Amino acid sequence: MRNPALCLCTAALVLASNLTPVEAGQFEKFFSDRTLRVDVHHTGTKGTESFSLDQLYEEGPWGGSLVNLADTLNLGEYMARVYDRAGARLIFSRGFSSMFYEWQSTDEAGAGITRTFHESVRMPMPLDPVQFTICRRDKNMDFHEVFSAVIDPASPVAVHRGKINPPFPSSALVKKGDPHVKVDIVIVGDGYTAREMAKFRADAGHFNDVMFSTEPFRSRRDDFNVWMVEAASAESGIDKPDKNIWKNTPLGTMYNTFGSARYILTAENRHLRDILAGVPYDFILILVNDDRYGGGGIYNLYTTCYTKTDKPGMEWQMDYVCVHEFGHSFGGLGDEYYSSQVSFNDFYPKGIEPWEPNLTALVRGGKPKWADMVTPGTSIPTPWDKTIYDSLGRERAKLDRLADDYYQKREPIYQREMSILHNPDLAHVVGAFEGSGYVSEGIYRPSIDCRMFSLSLGDFDPVCARGIVRVIDFYSH
Repeated sequence: MRNPALCLCTAALVLASNLTPVEAGQFEKFFSDRTLRVDVHHTGTKGTESFSLDQLYEEGPWGGSLVNLADTLNLGEYMARVYDRAGARLIFSRGFSSMFYEWQSTDEAGAGITRTFHESVRMPMPLDPVQFTICRRDKNMDFHEVFSAVIDPASPVAVHRGKINPPFPSSALVKKGDPHVKVDIVIVGDGYTAREMAKFRADAGHFNDVMFSTEPFRSRRDDFNVWMVEAASAESGIDKPDKNIWKNTPLGTMYNTFGSARYILTAENRHLRDILAGVPYDFILILVNDDRYGGGGIYNLYTTCYTKTDKPGMEWQMDYVCVHEFGHSFGGLGDEYYSSQVSFNDFYPKGIEPWEPNLTALVRGGKPKWADMVTPGTSIPTPWDKTIYDSLGRERAKLDRLADDYYQKREPIYQREMSILHNPDLAHVVGAFEGSGYVSEGIYRPSIDCRMFSLSLGDFDPVCARGIVRVIDFYSH
């Protein structure tokens, strides 16, 4: 039987995406201070997709801003928009990306295989019926509606109001103030047994310190709350499908996502959201209790990072991974490297300007999107020792990253790469350096080096830092 409270939008209700958004100070007119979680199924293959509603959940108090309700960041492949049906006004929106979006560029999707991913959009609880929509960017990076449904919060069958009892304890690691005016990060572990909770707490403290020792987070640390959820696993470690290792863990994180040995994600979105329902959060950091180099980060979804290593002297790489991947999920930053193997095909179509703030195709009159930050007198594109760097990348690509002697063989190559990236004449230059976004030609990055480019502990370049600050400002007001 069709649920009348969750009707698909028809031509009878057309809501333009450029309507005037709700003004600051009008939160109470449209929302209560509770959280509505909209769960959807996202299905398709390369070139096709569809959404269907799964379930609506009422969670705890709304932890987001009461002022910045309409998204002004313009980040993410998708945008969830919520309209007040009575006045046809945009009252809430958030950009995001997803596993499905990345999967569409894999060989599996290209072969015509169809898959379904579970996704969530969290928003303040509306007081009256709303039109909930999801839009996706077209090839020109403009948003177009791909899904719409009516949500009536008063319907007794539409919203699941049974109290979600998170199965694991939570606590504040850092508490700087009211979640409404702070950026709230939740750190949760996977692959930690009950006996390893002391390690989880130590790891959470360590990676929190690492994050807030890196600019621009260091200068803005008072704008953050950080929460911990102690999710105990039945077994230690996480799945490694290429080694036929399978673990019973609450979050279901795994290596080998999309065929990449280092890529750690989880498709168990519903379990993740239920576990975190007891704390206010804007962003998620998942620490995995395993020792293979790896991690992942998807904008406005979550970050993952490994927390153990059997390679003495390589502990710093975990710190690199955590901050790098958080750059993706928090700042919407793109990968600036291009010489490492990835599972994506044509992730950035030629001639199209990427939405990520630190990548450009120079399609806007030959100028990067950060033209206002370019160092005076700098050529665009900006010359650098790319030919030599690329030859070193080809040498490195021949090595087996999972081999015991990988780092020993890689070290001389790495040192030669670093000598190029640490060219003092280019150290503080903002320009347009070719080679970025997984491709050698046609995509450009702002600086010769950055936390989003090389495996090092350098800070974010000025363009990436500005992007991160914009997100902090949006969520902390």
